[in-house]
Amino acid sequence: MAFEHISVLAEEALEGLNVRQGKVYVDGTLGGAGHSLRIAERLHGEGTLICLDQDDWAIDNGHLVLEPYKLNTHIVKTNFRYLDKIIRDLGIAEVDGILLDLGVSSPQLDEAERGFSYNYDTPLDMRMDRTQSLTAYNIVNEWDEKELALILIKYGEEKFSRRIAKQIIQNRQQKPIETTGELAQIIKDSIPAPARRKGPHPAKRSFQALRIAVNDELGALEEVLEKGIEILSAGGRMAIITFHSLEDRIVKKKFQSKMVSCTCPPGFPKCVCELKEEFKLITKKAIEPTDREIEDNPRARSAKLRVLEKL
Repeated sequence: MAFEHISVLAEEALEGLNVRQGKVYVDGTLGGAGHSLRIAERLHGEGTLICLDQDDWAIDNGHLVLEPYKLNTHIVKTNFRYLDKIIRDLGIAEVDGILLDLGVSSPQLDEAERGFSYNYDTPLDMRMDRTQSLTAYNIVNEWDEKELALILIKYGEEKFSRRIAKQIIQNRQQKPIETTGELAQIIKDSIPAPARRKGPHPAKRSFQALRIAVNDELGALEEVLEKGIEILSAGGRMAIITFHSLEDRIVKKKFQSKMVSCTCPPGFPKCVCELKEEFKLITKKAIEPTDREIEDNPRARSAKLRVLEKL
């Protein structure tokens, strides 16, 4: 099956990454290889591209798409949180650019059997890496009410998290909750009718929360931010595309924490604190898709791009 995925903010991300020939770049979320292909084309065979992904379909597709550039490309099946280890294993000390396109790819959403979407009635799964043991089924049927409510509010910002968690417990006491359709109906029944009549699908926030919990997405993001920034070369950049506020807040906070400013009292004729800037925010404000891109690809609607440069 073809791994078809429209890369979001493709040109903006490549411009932010400032790809230069002869340099080393990492695409930590290979996906449909759209971004990776653009990086490879700009390298013109001079430089190194390292592509990471947890999904077997993405890895297989990446080998096909990047075949013309295979001499300069390494494709590795792994979570991007292990970026530093992969770099060391390849004998590389530092990299000149890191790109992360977070969230779920279109094939993962569109393939019903993956269990990511409430639009299908299929077994609960939601694993990006299908070799891992934890699935959405495990969380829904084995975690206690307090744990369920916590992830729904923390990762889905679902204000009816307690009601939903309570209904999940009550329903699974009768029989295990086995499919996305069953779970979506339980969530819908837990939310008051007036709230169901406005906004997105009533199960959207809960499904997001479960997906994040299954894949430890926010934990992996915080880890790769720290490790990625550390291995950037001077002049190297990290470009990250997020798709919801939880991710964007983590990236924004981490990037801003790298900014330093003079601590000398106002009025001092000369700076004596000797603090030196080590990083520069390339994007003072997050870059968002144009109306045209959203029209062509509605899934781009919530995307935000932030770029940090190491000086």
